[in-house]
Amino acid sequence: MILDRILEHKRAELRRKHNRGYLASMQQRIRDRGATRGFLRALQKGTSPTQPALIAEVKKASPSQGLMRPEFKDRFEPVEIAKQYYEAGANALSVLTDQEFFQGDLDYLLAVKEAVDLPALNKEFMVSDIQFYEARAYGADCVLLIVAGLDRIQLEDFFALATELQMDVLIETHDERELDTVLERIPTVTLIGINNRDLKTFSTDLGVTERLAKRIPSDKLIVSESGIHKREDVQRILEAGARAMLIGESLIRADSIKEKITELLPPTKVEDEHRGSRWV
Repeated sequence: MILDRILEHKRAELRRKHNRGYLASMQQRIRDRGATRGFLRALQKGTSPTQPALIAEVKKASPSQGLMRPEFKDRFEPVEIAKQYYEAGANALSVLTDQEFFQGDLDYLLAVKEAVDLPALNKEFMVSDIQFYEARAYGADCVLLIVAGLDRIQLEDFFALATELQMDVLIETHDERELDTVLERIPTVTLIGINNRDLKTFSTDLGVTERLAKRIPSDKLIVSESGIHKREDVQRILEAGARAMLIGESLIRADSIKEKITELLPPTKVEDEHRGSRWV
């Protein structure tokens, strides 16, 4: 399974970073940083009964599809993409930082955070404590925990570490067993992601969100991930109970990011504390 390959490589990649010097440098960068921007708060503010909040993903490539756009081979500008998301009304960003399989980089996260006034998720495969210090040092406001790639002790410890570092946590589930583990082991979790992508076949099915959302308590904010391409998909996950959605591929591949977001989320004016009124 591709997830197993990614996690194995990630563990090997991180071994060289496990030293006091590197950790100390990350801790110093964290001390130099201000407070996080509030990823969860942005989603809570951005959702409404008729519109889910949008987490727009900065994504160069994927292991199943390669480059998202042919021109990314010679020119990939994460900051420009993030600015387009901001102007089109995204509520938060997701930035891929895995290098080997997604051609991402922590520097992309840093550059995006310095240029765009939105909270950002560090989209990474978290397997080691050091990654949480990296995420915070490079500007992450939220980190991702993938239940399928962690044991129960790791899930609890990583959630606690992220919280200690003042980052929100999006916990990603794929099936009922994973969801039950989250609800049992981390009852205080607020952000629960439902990934509609099958990790074995990479096919997507919005029925996963419809099925799992029924089991999630109303005090949790559900984020539907993957397979959202048209307005009908948005309406479907909204009716299932999702109050936010994470979209990358359909935005990145669109001829116009602004037009694609308008297609997915017909605009209504609302007030925003950061920049007056905006489209959501």
